[in-house]
Amino acid sequence: MIYIIDHKDSFTHNVVHQFSLFDKVECDNYNEINKTKLKKASVIVFSPGPGNPKDYPITSKIYKKFKGKKKMIGICLGFQQILFCEGAKIVEQNKIYHGYQSKVQVINNKSIFKIGKKFKVGRYHSLKLKEPFKINNFEITMRCLKSKVAMSFENNKDKIYGFQFHPESFLTINGNLLIKKVLST
Repeated sequence: MIYIIDHKDSFTHNVVHQFSLFDKVECDNYNEINKTKLKKASVIVFSPGPGNPKDYPITSKIYKKFKGKKKMIGICLGFQQILFCEGAKIVEQNKIYHGYQSKVQVINNKSIFKIGKKFKVGRYHSLKLKEPFKINNFEITMRCLKSKVAMSFENNKDKIYGFQFHPESFLTINGNLLIKKVLST
């Protein structure tokens, strides 16, 4: 079962729909976590949402409690949330990308995706990872071809994955394939 933590975002139900193509999904608001569902889940997904990762201390506690014990996936705010929990700095971008399609490229040979592969993805974010970024076992695996901003990370040791873009967006070509690949690792 996949447990999605909703950060009160309009995209969360699209995320639920996408992940339900692959397994049973349960979804609760981040401040109404069902501990029984959380314990039963094999995968925890941190949804997109408004604001900054520091606005979601409950999500941070969940991440820290289950790191290395359950597969975790972060999307947009969820991507930022995971990195924030690892000590990374999340900062405002010069340009806001809301409803913007970018081309990203797999740049890391440790990725579960084929190095050099390019994807068109839907972006909806005003924050980004401040680099340089170096945390054990975390690898930046995709970057925007134009801005060079980090667009995904992978921690294959602890089974933690993140997308700064929205794989559930109609602007993301082959988003289901990306999620299927992560879920099958």
